[in-house]
Amino acid sequence: MKYLKIGIVVVVLACLIEAGVYFFVHTKQNGQQELTLYGNVDIRQVDIAFRVQGKVEKLFFEEGDMVKEGSLMATLDRVPYENLVMVAAAHLQSVKAKWENAASQLQNRLGVIESGAISEENLDDVQADFKSLTADVAAAEVELALASDSLSYTEVYAPNDGVLLTRIREVGSVLNIAEPVYVLSLLSPVWIRAYVDEVDLGRVNYGMKAEVFTDGGKSYTGKVGFISPVAEFTPKTVQTTQLRTALVYRMRIYIDSPDVSLKQGMPVTVKIRG
Repeated sequence: MKYLKIGIVVVVLACLIEAGVYFFVHTKQNGQQELTLYGNVDIRQVDIAFRVQGKVEKLFFEEGDMVKEGSLMATLDRVPYENLVMVAAAHLQSVKAKWENAASQLQNRLGVIESGAISEENLDDVQADFKSLTADVAAAEVELALASDSLSYTEVYAPNDGVLLTRIREVGSVLNIAEPVYVLSLLSPVWIRAYVDEVDLGRVNYGMKAEVFTDGGKSYTGKVGFISPVAEFTPKTVQTTQLRTALVYRMRIYIDSPDVSLKQGMPVTVKIRG
């Protein structure tokens, strides 16, 4: 009976040892298949500016507002540009009147040239005037189109959905061309900027699925969309001597369904399973 108990104990111990070995090997293999990286959220930003100079008349959004694509964001004083349109339209009308008169004269001269009532030199002069006025009409039409475009540029619209990050100017400010009024943080695309060690580079490929975890506990899915072909030293934000000298490759993990919880520069953890 004593030997039977000893035999049972030995068998149980052997099973436990075997299970422990299996668990250790299996866990190690899974650990090798999973790559953990640490990175930060990157979001594109757009400077919203006018294509013409002028005085700011209206601003329709405040910092933190959600902005839809195509929304009117700001306007300039339109009066100077409306005046330019009226001047260009009047000029075009005047040139067209001269062109119509020249066309009528040319038609009359062509009708009597064979009878000898006018000279060839006179006909040549009328034709030259007609051609010159035709070019003047074309130039006046372009002038009117440019003036109309400038008038339309006194309004600026949101190029994409986003969150207003900064309101730089206020009503009454006088702006030069392309001087920013707002900074808009786009809602999409959003990606994670991370770095992979040279020894782990072979474990990462384009299109690989990834899970992204914020420090607050939210998780997102994404995929590897960019791997830099050029090695670089670990970014300056890493201060230890050992890591500063390590070669790494920059990566982008694009988030499938980003939301407003992801903020510029937010630290995240990325897990890529091979």
